[in-house]
Amino acid sequence: QVQLVESGGGLVQSGGSTRLSCAASGFTLAYYAIAWFREAPGKEREFVAAISRGADVTEYADSVKGRFTISKDSTKNMVYLHMNGLKPEDTAVYYCALEYTIYTSIVRTSSSEYDYWGRGTQVTVSS
Repeated sequence: QVQLVESGGGLVQSGGSTRLSCAASGFTLAYYAIAWFREAPGKEREFVAAISRGADVTEYADSVKGRFTISKDSTKNMVYLHMNGLKPEDTAVYYCALEYTIYTSIVRTSSSEYDYWGRGTQVTVSS
């Protein structure tokens, strides 16, 4: 059974840092591109960051570029989102998502491309 479980969210002060984790089970990450999306109250889900199946390509939303870093550890079947310089506008529920792909160096930013989703973890940044 495919399962994704996010963790690491919580309350963080503005300017602070945190790391989100996504534990994958039921399959190996080696065949998947991975992304993080977020959804703030009253807003649509938006792309945050993605890493290719081969981990050689990453892409970030302009709003987080230079502050967030996505990574994966296929040996542990884990995905991470390192978040620095947090701002109140980063407050949202963060979701990890996986896309099964034959392409090793392609990332996608549309949520419709992703096959599996976690249930999300809340990140709240206080001002």
